[in-house]
Amino acid sequence: MKCVIKNGFVIDPAQNIKAKKDILIVDGKIQKMSSEKLSTKNCDQVIDAKDRIVCPGLIDMHTHLREPGFEHKETIATGSKAAAAGGFTSIACMANTDPVNDNAYITQFIKLKAEQEAVVNVYPIGALSKGLQGENLSEIGSLKEAGCIAISDDGNPVMNSYLMRKALDYCRHFNLPIISHCEDTHLVGRGVMNEGLHSTALGLRGNPTTSEEIMVARDIALSELTKSHVHFAHISTEAAVRLIRDAKKRKVRVSCEVTPHHLFLTDDQVSTYDTNFKMAPPLRGKEEQNALKKALKEGVIDTFATDHAPHSVLEKQIEFENAAYGVIGLETALPLTLKLVDEKVLSLEKLIEKWTVNPARILGLKKGTLKKGWDADITIFDPKKSIQIHRDKLFSKSKNTPFHGWKLKGQVIYTLVGGKIVFQQS
Repeated sequence: MKCVIKNGFVIDPAQNIKAKKDILIVDGKIQKMSSEKLSTKNCDQVIDAKDRIVCPGLIDMHTHLREPGFEHKETIATGSKAAAAGGFTSIACMANTDPVNDNAYITQFIKLKAEQEAVVNVYPIGALSKGLQGENLSEIGSLKEAGCIAISDDGNPVMNSYLMRKALDYCRHFNLPIISHCEDTHLVGRGVMNEGLHSTALGLRGNPTTSEEIMVARDIALSELTKSHVHFAHISTEAAVRLIRDAKKRKVRVSCEVTPHHLFLTDDQVSTYDTNFKMAPPLRGKEEQNALKKALKEGVIDTFATDHAPHSVLEKQIEFENAAYGVIGLETALPLTLKLVDEKVLSLEKLIEKWTVNPARILGLKKGTLKKGWDADITIFDPKKSIQIHRDKLFSKSKNTPFHGWKLKGQVIYTLVGGKIVFQQS
């Protein structure tokens, strides 16, 4: 199979490439990249990428695909189609399935399902504790051997510091990062939104920023103690940013991500009681949001992630206090984060870096670049194309997006995985 992508403007931060180039793909691998026009003779496929950006396939290191056990919300098949439509070629899925992905059998099931039904690369993340109960360690070695690329109890903060310490000791041995959901559950209590003026006005219980700060501080201390890698999921507060910035200066093995919804939504939008604005950690205030954008600009925040969390109508269209936490994000992530380029928070190159080579580095994946001989996982998008988000047109099985009706710029035109087109804008 031979394919040429011609006339595209290639941005590959891993190779410091930012130029108009043609790309030759042979049998699913990058064969050649040239500033000269490549011959299309005997090609099975030619893609004209004129006036479009060609970059390494986007990587989302934090998704919830729900299968096995919650197929009414999402499946590996539907989640992967949503990923492809969003320009993602590789996604990592969290362990909060039913049964929980805390053993090799579930990991193998996910991998087999992905091989049979997914249109993008799917990488399982194993549970830190058995049943996500925070009491006993999962068999981390077996999870690694079965194919898990990271360990996390995401959604269930690990409150037991000794258990977290032991998990870090094991993960250092197996060279796996731990992805930490940082909320002190005792402080969160029954809080359902950010604690502050708006929670008081709305009569909703609050979740203070301190709940995140305390757990980030603890896990930095444990990372420093064990010399193990902690990756902080969906950070949302200025305090967390300050702690991570300081830890990085001391060369502690930490990294972190931020979600598009924390960058572009604030707690005042909860005023409608729309449960699509309910997530964990909750939407914060404008000052916290500005701190996140500043940290992105400084390079303190390593990567974006969607925390794609599909939920059914029955779980969302109920009272705010009782509704499920989380929103879908795979198909809206790229156009949303492209707003950061317009806002001059990031250059386009830095934005692509945080969607490609940085998550690949954190997860130890041989992905995120267009180097010769590497898999031809490629995203082609038009950064100037105007789009409007409509929940009913999304590929995800669930429709719980807070961005319904938003007008944005940036449309994915092609997504290629292993040289094969898995999404094409019609």
